[in-house]
Amino acid sequence: MFAQTLPVPTRAGRLIVLSTVESSNNYAMAKLHAGRVKHADCFLALEQSAGKGQRGKHWKTTPGKNITISAAISLPQAFSATTITKLQGFPFLFSAATALGCYDFIKAFDVTDIKIKWPNDLYIGDRKAGGILIENSIRSGEWQWSIVGIGINLNQDLFDAGIPNAVSLKQVTKREFDLIACTRQLASLLAKRLHWLNVAPVQEVMLSYNQQLYKAQQDVRLRKDNAVFTTTILHVDTSGKLHTSDVINRTFSSGEVEFISA
Repeated sequence: MFAQTLPVPTRAGRLIVLSTVESSNNYAMAKLHAGRVKHADCFLALEQSAGKGQRGKHWKTTPGKNITISAAISLPQAFSATTITKLQGFPFLFSAATALGCYDFIKAFDVTDIKIKWPNDLYIGDRKAGGILIENSIRSGEWQWSIVGIGINLNQDLFDAGIPNAVSLKQVTKREFDLIACTRQLASLLAKRLHWLNVAPVQEVMLSYNQQLYKAQQDVRLRKDNAVFTTTILHVDTSGKLHTSDVINRTFSSGEVEFISA
């Protein structure tokens, strides 16, 4: 593995390009624990042998084709004391802002019908274009750092048969993208959305998130344990719980239900 450091806008931090790694999130977390990470450092893995997805799933991607990054965010350096207190009370705001930063990135290429599938997958129409995995570092009982893992399908043409609903920006726009330039742009937009948390009220953040919520006010089929049911997506609240309605009103935590209609 080689590691190359490239300059990026100051607000976004350094971009460190890794030829191959097991998991960019694991690599970034190890560097963090070793004290070798600066705030806003962004690790781009050209190839991952065991990329991490939500709930223990693997993130599969063709080497060198897509964005697979992990950004190290120091809360004390990214946010004011007031904002940190706000995030401690409403930690989902951090996830929401991250998802919105990814939304901003895809939208910048004139892609339409972009939605955030709860809690933080990126969809174009009914096809998955990206996903986010956030892992936090707690020190002395306080949330100090987050490793923000982001995967966005950029230039891939063919996908594994096990993920039939995947789509890339290249497939949608018919364009080939510069991986490094796009990674810089994503890192910059992520930095802007996190800075936005310092000034945006809680309800503004959640309104922005819910305005882009996948299948909002539409019927979907969900599975909980062995039960499958149809329900209407309403909104996501400040704790990150999904609210739906059918014969009864329902509330779900992340990982509690699975979408089976898309």
